Amino acid sequence: MRASLIQIGVKQGESVDSRRQRAAALVREEAGADLVVLPELWTTGAFAYEEFDAEAEPLQGPTYEVMAGAARDAGVWLHAGSVPERAPAPGSPSGSDGDGVLYNTSLVFSPEGELAAAYRKIHRFGFDKGEAVLMGAGTELVTVELPETRIGLATCYDLRFPELFRGLVDAGAETFVVPAGWPERRRDHWTLLARARAVENQAYVLACGSAGTHAGVPQAGRSVVVDPWGEVLGEAAGAGEEVLRVEFDAGRVAGTRERFPALKDRVLGMEAGRSAS
Repeated sequence: MRASLIQIGVKQGESVDSRRQRAAALVREEAGADLVVLPELWTTGAFAYEEFDAEAEPLQGPTYEVMAGAARDAGVWLHAGSVPERAPAPGSPSGSDGDGVLYNTSLVFSPEGELAAAYRKIHRFGFDKGEAVLMGAGTELVTVELPETRIGLATCYDLRFPELFRGLVDAGAETFVVPAGWPERRRDHWTLLARARAVENQAYVLACGSAGTHAGVPQAGRSVVVDPWGEVLGEAAGAGEEVLRVEFDAGRVAGTRERFPALKDRVLGMEAGRSAS
């Protein structure tokens, strides 16, 4: 299976529409790949909180249209990273956005340009500011069946929550795709956690970071592909804009889980033990 991770940068002074077109051109250059991946919130920058509201778009908005066309033109499965989605508020009339609710939403397109899945990020970063207070939380785990593998979707901060990935494994995921806007100051966590999620779930991890600086926050870059044994198959050179291309055998997941059946030893429903008195 051939995967291309496009570590695109958010350039100062570049309009969102210009970046959409530039990203689409980069996707089209990856014709021949099986799966192409873009980073988290690449239209605005993951830390450009003040831009989220102004640049939010409906699910089938401008980014949807441009990325659907790019996937179709290249003939690839495209994980188009994530965008700030504005959705109708709960209880609002059907088809009415109003002020709406913002979500950090990933889009996956088939080689025919059809929307295969949308995933709203469950774990929002920021604690008491930024994404955590500006955006709603997703509630559903999402997987997508590709010809070679079933992918499970997660986004950036989700990488710190192993229970989400266990849920994706239970839903049949063999490969995790994780777009991110991960900051440089926690770069070591990025690679460590990507490898941990691969090892503990005996799955591939395709983690696509973004390049450059987002609203004054330097990005880690370092997009990485990890195999089910935790071995790094490919890693971006640094935090600059580049395309990481990796070939891997998706069938190794089943073989790994059969030869070393650790997942079968999971003990579910465990409760915290009581301290001895």
